[in-house]
Amino acid sequence: MKLFIAGLDTETNTFSPMQTGLEAFRENLIAYGDATSRSLNCCSSQMSVWRNAAEEEAWDVVESLCAVAEPGGKTTRAVYESFRATILGDLKAAMPVDAVMLALHGACVAEGYDDVEGDLLELVRGMVGPNVPVAAELDLHCHITDRMLSNATMIATYKEYPHTDIEEVASQLFRLMKRTLAGEVRPVMGVYDCRMINTFHPHRAPLRGIVDRMKAIEGQEGILSVSFGHGFPWGDVEDVGAKMLVVTDNDTGKAARTAEAFGREIFDAREEMRGTYLSIDAALDRAVKAKGGPIVLADVSDNAGGGAPGDSTFILRRIIERGIEDVATCLYWDPIAVRLCREAGEGATLALRIGGKVGPASGDPLDLTVKIRRIASGITQRFGPTPLGIGDAVWVTAGGVDIVLNTVRTQTFHPECMTALGLNPTQRKIVVVKSSNHFRAGFEPIASEILYVGGPGALQPSFEDLPFTKLKLPYWPKVADPFAQ
Repeated sequence: MKLFIAGLDTETNTFSPMQTGLEAFRENLIAYGDATSRSLNCCSSQMSVWRNAAEEEAWDVVESLCAVAEPGGKTTRAVYESFRATILGDLKAAMPVDAVMLALHGACVAEGYDDVEGDLLELVRGMVGPNVPVAAELDLHCHITDRMLSNATMIATYKEYPHTDIEEVASQLFRLMKRTLAGEVRPVMGVYDCRMINTFHPHRAPLRGIVDRMKAIEGQEGILSVSFGHGFPWGDVEDVGAKMLVVTDNDTGKAARTAEAFGREIFDAREEMRGTYLSIDAALDRAVKAKGGPIVLADVSDNAGGGAPGDSTFILRRIIERGIEDVATCLYWDPIAVRLCREAGEGATLALRIGGKVGPASGDPLDLTVKIRRIASGITQRFGPTPLGIGDAVWVTAGGVDIVLNTVRTQTFHPECMTALGLNPTQRKIVVVKSSNHFRAGFEPIASEILYVGGPGALQPSFEDLPFTKLKLPYWPKVADPFAQ
């Protein structure tokens, strides 16, 4: 057997002020055929699972491009078309192949391409023909489109958020591919549009129980895979929104019925799944009054992992204005401030302008007098088992507030981004992290309480007010019951 593998992964916030170009990919990963032999990330780790499993079966593996960028605005046309040409060129050179497995995101938008993954899958299908199985693993924050479904043999998404099951789903998808090639199963898919735009948290009831039952039913009575695509709310595309996807063994009716059953259950519990987001001052009030600590505040509106700049000052400004102390906050993407600190050196005190550089969603720059506590390079933080770089980093203190600045735009995943600098967040009353939910894997073990803050920014969680121009169907929470319209 000959297996072709490739990966293209970035999430597009079409409301973001930043385009995603070649430098954004270079800063993360562009690997031409050798991603699985490098330090792994969320995309290449899937490809590594597939390569290792295939080699154990004595299959030939052809590894093509793996390109990953931090979420941002639309990918430039030139970059996407260049990556696409590389993948298709490698596939053409490898033909004939017995199977194709792609590590994709599912919510990538490029200039001129609202459905990047659907476009790529369609071209791959056109090249390999109708009989070669094509599989795709997607981030659960994907837009599941008809174009994807028409051209893939099987699609599976992660089930967990934080995404702690990327490799597990990759292994499951490989086993399904192996059974397909052996003629043991014939995968078919069914999808159900939940008509919901929301952020969903699988660690909370009632979704936790639903996800557990999704896992339990896989492998039972012809059901091969069950995925809940949460959707990515900040993508202005026609297919935005939550969808349930089921893969069965040659039973399209069962796939559709099972997808609808799970999808309706999620829709019926929609009010229970509505997120609770506090204003900045309400969150600070609760944190200050709390007896224990650390109280972790999630700045969800400035999550670089959703395409936000990662340099907003709204929460930090209120902390300073209110004179709140015993606070640690990270990560602030500010290469200019980091450079100024490096020039001044550890131990120096200087006037420093922090954040507010990308645009209105970043707020105004904040001018502070800071003491430089630590400067470091090569700092990483864990995302699951994978160490992710944050670039050069600086720990500065302004009064009773510790601030971590860095040069690689990324969300806050793990306390390591502070402890590697000598800053111990467990010794602070309040810890502010720029992340929507991935931080939980690293910070929940040390937090006495977690509060989600819905302040200003590029990722505001006011889903009923998002300025969609391409979504044609009604959705909750814009309307109470979109199925009634």
